[in-house]
Amino acid sequence: MAAAAPSTARTWLITGAGRGLGREFALAALARGDRIVGTVRRPGAMAEIVARYPGSAQEVLLDVRDAKAVDAAVDEAAQAFGGLDVVVNNAGTGFVGALEEIDERQAEDHFELNLFGAMRVSRAAIRHLRAGGGGDIVQISTVGAIGSMPMLGLYNAGKWALEGFSEALSAEVSQFGIRVTIAQLGGFATDWAGSSMPFASPMPEYDELRTSVFGTAQIPWPAADPDAPPTDADPAVAAEALITHLSEPDRPLRVLIGEDAREHAAFAYAARRDSYGTRRDFDWPV
Repeated sequence: MAAAAPSTARTWLITGAGRGLGREFALAALARGDRIVGTVRRPGAMAEIVARYPGSAQEVLLDVRDAKAVDAAVDEAAQAFGGLDVVVNNAGTGFVGALEEIDERQAEDHFELNLFGAMRVSRAAIRHLRAGGGGDIVQISTVGAIGSMPMLGLYNAGKWALEGFSEALSAEVSQFGIRVTIAQLGGFATDWAGSSMPFASPMPEYDELRTSVFGTAQIPWPAADPDAPPTDADPAVAAEALITHLSEPDRPLRVLIGEDAREHAAFAYAARRDSYGTRRDFDWPV
């Protein structure tokens, strides 16, 4: 069920709002009467949304990997509607490759986008949220930030780091009335695992492992059948869940979003517990 319309419209800044989850977050916020500023890397990526909501939606060009551009883009977003209330760090990508296959440039670029980009946007947004008396910073994370998966180690590392700094950030900015949410998402039907997925150069030594994990050793993966029904959830469901979470007065730091997220989280935490072995000198919290 969608959250009730707010008595006062909020202004959102959403990175990576041109498609996928970012687009659905923007549409859900606009549908409830809020305003959104979305960052995109391709001019016109939000043209349809801006045309549908001309007085409530605005597009800002930004590649969060560009450290010098972030402050100016966040300032522009804050000026668009006179402040910021909710900042959603959604821009990011996956990455497939064993550690031995990943080169330094790929690793650096991945962290620039998935980790440092979110850090930059969060840092630039704090002063605007504080000036408005508080607000929310939302980090789009994943159940992959709880556990790990072979061939996705670089992605796991970025999301684990995102959660680490975000948990500390929550304690730092609560004094300003700023709440932090770490949204741990399950699988949703976006292009995350499709044509936008980057890959390391494959080594034949990992073909067997690749096949066991993904069902194929082919890199990139074979194109999906466009007529096949989606196997993951509608991303609009994630958007409504986030809206609902942000409407709760006692919302926790972390929220699991997606039908499969709880199962994955339980499995990952159990695996971490078991990774200490059976001869532990402490009792696992219950």
